[in-house]
Amino acid sequence: MKNALLYFLLLSSFYVTSQIKGTVTDEKGNPLPLINVFEENTYNGTTTNEQGKYQLHLKSSGNKIVFQYLGFKTQKIAIPIENFTLPLDVKMAEESYSLNEVVINTKDNPANAIIKKAIANKKENTNKTARFKADFYSRGIFKLKNAPKKILGQKIGDLNGALDSTGTGIISLSETFSKIIFEKPNNLKEVVTASKVSGDNKGYAYNTARSSFYDFYDNTINFGINMISPIADNAFNYYKYKLESTFVDENNQTINKIKVIAKRDKEPVFEGYIYITDNSYSIYAVDLDIKGYRMQEEVIDVMTLKQNFSYNKTNKIWAKNTQSIDFNAGIFGIKFNGKYTYVYSNYEFVDSFDKKTFTNEITSVEIDSNKKDTIFWNTNRPIPLTQEESNDYIKKDSIHNVRNSKKYLDSIDKKNNKFKFFDPITGYSYHNSAKKYSWRYNGLLDFSSLSFNTVQGWNFSSGFSYSDWKKEDEGKRTNIDLNINYGFSDDRLRVKGKYWHQLNNQNYANFTLSGGSTVAQFNREEPISPFINSISTLFFKDNYIKLYNLEFAEFEYGEDVANGVHINGKISYEQRKPLFNTTDFSFFNKGDIFSSNNPLDPTDYTNSGFEKHKLAKLDLHAKINFGNKYSSRPDGKYNIRNEKYPTLYVGFEKGFAGSEKKYEFDQINAQLKYNHTFGNKGNFGLNIKTGKFFNADEISFVDYQHFNGNQTFIDLSDKYLNAFGLMPYYTNSTNDSYFELHTEHNDKGYIMNKIPLLNLLKSNLVVGYHLLAIPNQNPYSEYSAGLDNLGFGKLKIFRVNYVRSYQNGFQKDGVVFGLKFMN
Repeated sequence: MKNALLYFLLLSSFYVTSQIKGTVTDEKGNPLPLINVFEENTYNGTTTNEQGKYQLHLKSSGNKIVFQYLGFKTQKIAIPIENFTLPLDVKMAEESYSLNEVVINTKDNPANAIIKKAIANKKENTNKTARFKADFYSRGIFKLKNAPKKILGQKIGDLNGALDSTGTGIISLSETFSKIIFEKPNNLKEVVTASKVSGDNKGYAYNTARSSFYDFYDNTINFGINMISPIADNAFNYYKYKLESTFVDENNQTINKIKVIAKRDKEPVFEGYIYITDNSYSIYAVDLDIKGYRMQEEVIDVMTLKQNFSYNKTNKIWAKNTQSIDFNAGIFGIKFNGKYTYVYSNYEFVDSFDKKTFTNEITSVEIDSNKKDTIFWNTNRPIPLTQEESNDYIKKDSIHNVRNSKKYLDSIDKKNNKFKFFDPITGYSYHNSAKKYSWRYNGLLDFSSLSFNTVQGWNFSSGFSYSDWKKEDEGKRTNIDLNINYGFSDDRLRVKGKYWHQLNNQNYANFTLSGGSTVAQFNREEPISPFINSISTLFFKDNYIKLYNLEFAEFEYGEDVANGVHINGKISYEQRKPLFNTTDFSFFNKGDIFSSNNPLDPTDYTNSGFEKHKLAKLDLHAKINFGNKYSSRPDGKYNIRNEKYPTLYVGFEKGFAGSEKKYEFDQINAQLKYNHTFGNKGNFGLNIKTGKFFNADEISFVDYQHFNGNQTFIDLSDKYLNAFGLMPYYTNSTNDSYFELHTEHNDKGYIMNKIPLLNLLKSNLVVGYHLLAIPNQNPYSEYSAGLDNLGFGKLKIFRVNYVRSYQNGFQKDGVVFGLKFMN
């Protein structure tokens, strides 16, 4: 009896682990990639790799194995139960297509009738797969071709063994297994049980189920911008259709192959084929291309999205079992391409979930998920590796072991740490990879720090920095920076330093100690960059930047105290001193006179706008992301803002222990940010700020609330939701209450793509409104309209805005040029 039981258990264990594997080719012996392979009447399946190879673990007995591929006749093959591991190669014959002879009338396109029925049945079909549990597998590969030896003068090396001598190779390869629970539209609970990264045996892959949900039953599919589904409610506004053929599948269901044709080239549309069943009008498969400029990602040439669905006769549900995304891209002669493959299996469809099923944690990664051995992956991987992928794992893992050995790290450091003759001038860095620390001296000729202002004249910075990541596995890091700045005209050396330490990677608790002497803009948000001010000052003799001397000591601490809630506290002691112009140098307009450094009166060269004083300050701020989601990984917690809700900032600022009582004050403030996407009609952005000072009648102008103006007609930001286009920098500063509003709508091409000739620009129409209200003054407002996503070829890095401002009537108008590449 014991022997019989043992034999039964042994037989059962063999059966559970039985599998088939092989190669699928066409009749000429050419391998066929992306073949759907699954057990009949189940959701247990896989797909073939680029070499036509597959492997499938059998879950039940007596089922036939189905081989299904668009354009080829479906095959069903019975598998003998006595075989535990069966090699099974399959040759597939091309499908015999036919066109239905019956049409509604001579004016009707039969494809249109099918698409209309698919649209009419969308709700019913999408509800069938609205809630499910499933197993999920993903693989991502990213390749680079013709990479240069240097980028911006910096050697890129071989990227840890990824690139060969021609700058070509796989720079990223990773895989994951997950258990997922999903409820439409976007409730997800995912547990990553296995994770593998080529060349990093401790790594955790980032390709998870969260980024794999592309549902063509929805009206739009998000690819950076919302693309119109071929069966969207308004699809006929964007597409034409052609019924190319029909065929009968293995379930004796008629499948319609419909060509999807864009009506207008510049719209956010797909092109290719969608396959619709003839009974339920469900999606059978999609094979669609997306041109990069259509999703406003000009670097991408084309992206191809393929999905295959399988049918279960028991529950009569078509469910997606495989999906792949391929893309080709390039810029500046560098080519790159990638592919992401997803397999969904073992579906369990349910009518409802318990209310506690879904939490704010979207994805969790098991701590040992990166410790699965080669046997596990070779046994469980549903899609065999290609030879290229297999070689990459072997090569990268070998390189990783060698290059992370102390002997290798020391040898590389010894080579790179050699001191050269010109290093005192150009800079020097020292790296100890084994002990995980480094330091750097910036040199005397750090041209990136060179700038010009009327207070310091020409000035440049040098400095030292130190980084320590000995305990990075615990989320601990330390950075120390020392900045030394010298102004030639005022002949003044200023030094400031900062010590920053992160305590963990779960709530990201960190603190900063800083202090020293520096020149500071009155507006701490620094609305004028040193570069733009240098150009404005030297070429146009417009010195808009206003500076004072700040000597300070400061301690700051911050951490996430709850899901979506981050607090930050800062206490400082400051001495503020006035500064005056010390130079009249410029390249042009030498006969003109610079304005003074007095922000209150640019014509007053005697007074500075404030007196020298000292003050202690306390700042307390909280950031609240309502409905915040997050991903938990052993190497950190990653917050994911819920786009349904706004982000709220609240703060309290107190000035105390001043050199005179009049400098002390209190301020409360709040800010609300919100962004919303209106389908394919564009993005709406909103930023509201408000605050109130108390006991602040005679405070220093340094502590006023300043607003981000612009007098240079140049803007470096990618969104104009935190600044005014034409407002002077300090004319509306206040020590009382204030209300600030910025709002804009970017049509993402919804209007511009439909205007002849203008649609050739592939640009976006952006309209905005900006308002500032303070006591005892009429509100200041601006209206703006412009074009975004402008540029040449693949470089869409410019924006142009026309702005009109009003305060006590019309003030001025002008054109503001956006240089987003300098942000």
